[in-house]
Amino acid sequence: MSTAGRTAHHDDAIGPRLRGRTLRQMHDPTVVVERDDRIARVRLANPSRRNPLGRETIGLLTAELAALGADHDVSVIVLSADGPAFSAGHDVREMLDRDEDTYRELFGACSELMLLLRSLAQPVIAVVDGVATAAGCQLVAGCDLAVATDTSTFATPGVKIGLFCSTPLVPISRAIGQKRSMEMLLTGASIDAPTALAWGLVNRVVPRDRLDATVDELVDAILAASPSVVALGKSAFYHQAGLSEPAAYEVMTEIMTANALLPDAQEGMRAFVEKRAPRWGA
Repeated sequence: MSTAGRTAHHDDAIGPRLRGRTLRQMHDPTVVVERDDRIARVRLANPSRRNPLGRETIGLLTAELAALGADHDVSVIVLSADGPAFSAGHDVREMLDRDEDTYRELFGACSELMLLLRSLAQPVIAVVDGVATAAGCQLVAGCDLAVATDTSTFATPGVKIGLFCSTPLVPISRAIGQKRSMEMLLTGASIDAPTALAWGLVNRVVPRDRLDATVDELVDAILAASPSVVALGKSAFYHQAGLSEPAAYEVMTEIMTANALLPDAQEGMRAFVEKRAPRWGA
């Protein structure tokens, strides 16, 4: 995708770090990856279709994220989208009149994508400027952090077309709790960005002209920390989330012990005592 082919909305969305400095782009227009030093920006780029998560797009997104996860030079991943919709969810057109195996493959592939987000060493930040519905809302909930513009909306409207949002409810219910999730799932009604913030679906809600700066603040905070410790911490967080409290303490005691022995932990503690900035390892 050439610079000339980007919309003005997209140019605003990618932020000052990358504007005019695209280092890598995919040939397929539905997913674009841009790199700038330790930051990878992954963008859904099918705005005319409201960035649907069709089988091909899910596969491309999964492959790109897996490759970035294996790249030790990448410390944070920012996931955004072109146009007025972050993602309208699954592509309903490609779902009509399919057989059981096709449906299972589609929903299974989407579930694998969501699990991949959790397993990546790098934090993933969702940047939402518009509508995020069904599997699109699931994608937001599946990321580690989320920033939204104050005009964005979120919904799980599958019940309205006879297809309950059963896989989207997995990360959404874990983010916002049972009663709030059931309200979204049973009514299919949208919630606005302030509600999404109050419920815990997103971390920040800002005017559009503050979106880039707010994302950059989170990115900079992550980049200031040791990549190996961030990776360890992210893995530990999701591991303990499924355990009982006593089991979580038992496992986290061992993980924190291992963490304390890492060179970066020793360097960080020494830097604190010596009142200087830490020098993290590669």
